[in-house]
Amino acid sequence: MAYVPMWFKKMKIIIDDKIPYIRGAFESVAEVIYLPGSKTTPEVAKDADAIVTRTRTICNEKLLAGSSVKFIATATIGYDHIDTDYCEANNIHWTNAPGCNSKSVEQYIASTIMVLAERKGWNLSEKTIGVVGVGNVGSKVARICEIFGMKVLLNDPPRERAEGSDKFVSLETIQNEADIITLHVPLNMKGEDATFHITNNDFFAKLKRKPVLINSCRGEVTETNAVKNALKSGQISAFVCDCWENEPDLDLELLSLTEIATPHIAGYSKDGKATGTQMSVHAISKYFGLGLEDWKPTGVEEPKEPEFEIDGNGFTEQQIISKAILHTYDIRKDDADFRNNVAHFEQLRGDYPTRREFPAFTIKAKKVTEKTLDKLKHIGFK
Repeated sequence: MAYVPMWFKKMKIIIDDKIPYIRGAFESVAEVIYLPGSKTTPEVAKDADAIVTRTRTICNEKLLAGSSVKFIATATIGYDHIDTDYCEANNIHWTNAPGCNSKSVEQYIASTIMVLAERKGWNLSEKTIGVVGVGNVGSKVARICEIFGMKVLLNDPPRERAEGSDKFVSLETIQNEADIITLHVPLNMKGEDATFHITNNDFFAKLKRKPVLINSCRGEVTETNAVKNALKSGQISAFVCDCWENEPDLDLELLSLTEIATPHIAGYSKDGKATGTQMSVHAISKYFGLGLEDWKPTGVEEPKEPEFEIDGNGFTEQQIISKAILHTYDIRKDDADFRNNVAHFEQLRGDYPTRREFPAFTIKAKKVTEKTLDKLKHIGFK
């Protein structure tokens, strides 16, 4: 057994009890307290060395002032629940988990697009999608839409400034040409790259093609009243929403107008959660020298039908790909569960069922062309 210095034993880590696969990771080197995010109070944090959290714990001066907290790890891509200015001014280190659930959001958008295509009779090769925000998530969304045969427009001002304008377009171009606009930006409240209420009345007034709008990044990038007005006036043809302003107290009128509605679960695949947990454990281990950099989550649940058959006889390539994607994740079930249990927003998130990403599935294909098989492999299927 490795020698464990006594000061490790005195270390205290507060962990959100909804973070999966993390139990047992730190127990050999620290006192570990598991609590609901809302129960992480100043009193609890006062003598803690580290906090592992999700978006529901606001890590600001109110929580941290006078505490011994030295490190905050959020097992999420987003970090607007962390007052980074306060942390940096008070020598509190922090980290998020960039890209941890990007493949999960890719799967969410893929399922959304296939359901919309079925409902609206779309041939995806005739559709243009505008991806606003082309980071870890947006780049994967763009990739899969290209596999679908869609025309993809990319908008990302920070990347365009750094890399040049060859592969990026203006927001105005997307407003003019896109049939679908999907948002994958961080929430920036100020500055030249501010995204707070980026889709407001002015944004909708400039749209030319009555697109579908999808928000699976942050609720506050869409202005609720502006979206409602755009839906009522026909400036957009539909709204798909996973992230809501003021959640869990979302606007019920907007919900009633929404084509597909889910309770902030786009990134909730088990694969994405496991990766976020692993990144958080490794970050804390590295900072405190705990020797856990090789730690990996265990017990990630298998999907119900990891191997399934597709007979392509009589079906188009788009229909075959749709069958494969919707086998792994059919967003319509999350939509129905949410609408039937709106008051239980947090419970739906906390008790979210097993969802595995494309690489967890193997397709037994019959009468499917090599071209289509190649696309399925590029999507991630075995």
